Amino acid sequence: MQLTGLHILLTYQCTFQCDHCFVWGSPFHTGVINLAQLHEVLTQASKVESLEWIYFEGGEPFLYYPVLMRGVQMATAMGFHVGIVTNAFWATATQDALIWLKPFADLIEDLTISSDLYHYSQENSEQVRNACAAAEVLGIPIGMINVAQPEATNAAQSSGQIPGGESAVMYRGRATSELVKRANLKPWGRFTTCAHENLRDPGRCHLDPFGNLHICQGVSIGNVFKTPLKEICESYYAEAHPVCGPLLRGGPVALVEEYELVHDDRYADACHLCYESRLSLRERFPEILLPDQMYGE
Repeated sequence: MQLTGLHILLTYQCTFQCDHCFVWGSPFHTGVINLAQLHEVLTQASKVESLEWIYFEGGEPFLYYPVLMRGVQMATAMGFHVGIVTNAFWATATQDALIWLKPFADLIEDLTISSDLYHYSQENSEQVRNACAAAEVLGIPIGMINVAQPEATNAAQSSGQIPGGESAVMYRGRATSELVKRANLKPWGRFTTCAHENLRDPGRCHLDPFGNLHICQGVSIGNVFKTPLKEICESYYAEAHPVCGPLLRGGPVALVEEYELVHDDRYADACHLCYESRLSLRERFPEILLPDQMYGE
């Protein structure tokens, strides 16, 4: 597996509790990486020759500003390209946003902001406008994540990364309980591919505060606090993975059939069927389908 991007979930905690959130982020969630662990992760990352980008996200990474700042400094010093994903809750005024962002001005190459009707009452909120204005003054490149409402019919589907512009809901995490009732359900048997992730060679993976390396949110391929990141990448074989293998052979439908799972007749999308199937398999694969935070517990 040629890993080029590592997205570090600095925390599961967030200022929002969005209906579409993959990781069930909320003000009440636990799970935060500390500086010693972060140093270990970045040191391991520096030994993976293919790795180019480090992203810090969450949850909301700016909730732990000193840890975020030090992590960005370490990653930059190691030669990585560095980005941050945030909801910009801190940008209450342009001058405030300048103070928050100025220490990152010469360090990060991307500031991606989540801005949609799940976060704010406007798609382009005052906080987002303030953050963008400050980033422009400081020369920080800006990206946007805008997830559409379930009723949208022309939003782009993601493929590995969330696309620019408005993107469709992926029905995993909190979306499976909060948004499914507004979705257009389809026959379960049509979901024979994994539409969003390259499970053989994903390019990027997410690393949570507990060291779990997620090839898709809630599907671990190893823990860097038990096995070095370089070794996980070198030894990963998707076809032999108990969850990724069936998904590659026939999508969520194959996962259901492989393990003879009870299922409904209709689902919102492939993610919905996959997520519900994984919920049924957690006791069977507790070292793979984790942590509890990814499954709303």
